[in-house]
Amino acid sequence: MSGLPHWIIYTVGFAAQLFFAGRTLFQWLYSEKKKEVTSPSTYWGLSVIGAFLMFVYGVMRDDFSIILGQLISYFVYLWNLDAKGVWSRLSKVLRGVLILTPFVAVGLLLHDARAFVANMFQNEDIPLWLVVFGSAGQIIFTLRFVYQWFYSHRLHESVLPRGFWIISLIGSGVIVAYGIFRKDPVLILGQSFGFVAYVRNLMLGFKKDKGHAET
Repeated sequence: MSGLPHWIIYTVGFAAQLFFAGRTLFQWLYSEKKKEVTSPSTYWGLSVIGAFLMFVYGVMRDDFSIILGQLISYFVYLWNLDAKGVWSRLSKVLRGVLILTPFVAVGLLLHDARAFVANMFQNEDIPLWLVVFGSAGQIIFTLRFVYQWFYSHRLHESVLPRGFWIISLIGSGVIVAYGIFRKDPVLILGQSFGFVAYVRNLMLGFKKDKGHAET
């Protein structure tokens, strides 16, 4: 783990999870109000902030699986902001910062490739099998956004389809298990909160489909 005090590291991690929990809660309540699964702009804005903080947390924890998960999903968040018409309203400077930040961060991480490999893959605190297990969980969890992007791209609008919530449940379960192995309260608490919202969104989707079938 980074030489920083643990309380600073966990503060960053919990701050990231607060933004992720906030996006999930907002989307859930907004969907309940609309009586259908929705994809509000606020969800994607909070996702970008949460991903940035979670990436920093992953670096502090020398945790490759966390870093990988955030890098994959980050640009999907930006695409959804663009699909919602939010991206074009941002200043050019802010858009440039948002696009370049991941590349700069990866460049800084890889400037000493030997140290990066040692910290991420030869870390006594994280056996290689656990890195693979955690990365698999993050990939599954992140694939929900790849799936969401593909689905939305075909419809030319930002939506959250049923498959998104099913993949969320599977990936979240693996990440919770990984968090238990790592004794990481940030991952355990953050993912546990989402379970209820994922299930509820599936219920709303099924309820809407049933309503259409009956009319």
